[in-house]
Amino acid sequence: MSVPRTWADAEPLRLAGRPRRLVPLVVGYEAVAESVSVHGGSSFRYLMEPVTAVAVVFDEGWALIDGGFDPARVRDRDQRVASFDYENYAPIVPAGDPLVDQVAEAGLDWADLAAAAITHAHFDHTGAARLLGPSQPLLMQAREWRHVNEVDDARMAFLFIDDLVRPGLSIVLLDGDTDLAPGLRAIDTSGHTPGHQSFVVELPDRTVVLAGDAADLHRNVVECVRCGSTVGEHGAERAASAIRRLAELDARPGVEVWPAHDPEWGPWREVVESRR
Repeated sequence: MSVPRTWADAEPLRLAGRPRRLVPLVVGYEAVAESVSVHGGSSFRYLMEPVTAVAVVFDEGWALIDGGFDPARVRDRDQRVASFDYENYAPIVPAGDPLVDQVAEAGLDWADLAAAAITHAHFDHTGAARLLGPSQPLLMQAREWRHVNEVDDARMAFLFIDDLVRPGLSIVLLDGDTDLAPGLRAIDTSGHTPGHQSFVVELPDRTVVLAGDAADLHRNVVECVRCGSTVGEHGAERAASAIRRLAELDARPGVEVWPAHDPEWGPWREVVESRR
């Protein structure tokens, strides 16, 4: 079983230098009502949203942010029904293993992966945990870990506990804003879930903020409207604070906030259009 460590007790990540490039990854799709992504959005209009991840490549080593689905859950009929049988929900994984395939195409070696981090523990973000070795920790917020372990019905909370609890998986818990490595910082954007986090990546030419589901769509950022799905008594208020924080960052010169699920967002569209 996973035995979590605090960031203070963990070994430094095996990353040297600073972030040099990002590799955007589209690893699946899901049909989502607009009202889930945007507070006040339509519950009738559905969007086919990309499920995304990003490799942050340093001078030496790389880190993975989010990881999509475990393809085996989607492709095995019995697992698919047991895992995803929600009204109108449709998880899609393209042929092959999109995460593994795109990482290889980017020239990255899994042996050089220093760590994976998840914005939050929903099942469309935790699928890469299956690929991690004991020396490749999974980073998440301590509040998210408590949420995972305290929910009464994991399925209705959109969690796959066994993605996160297995022998050999190293969990490292963060406590709010945390510097992970030079040029890589986790920031508190809770609300969508109790321990949601986003990531600030300082590249040579610009700073990119990977928003996760605190901003599914670019519309969330430009209109400063929170996500439609929140958890907990104060989830809506925290999500509103999170989107204000992201919008303020996006307004700074040289900073761009990447929404996690926007089908029209340039980096995700470029990935899709480059593949046949």
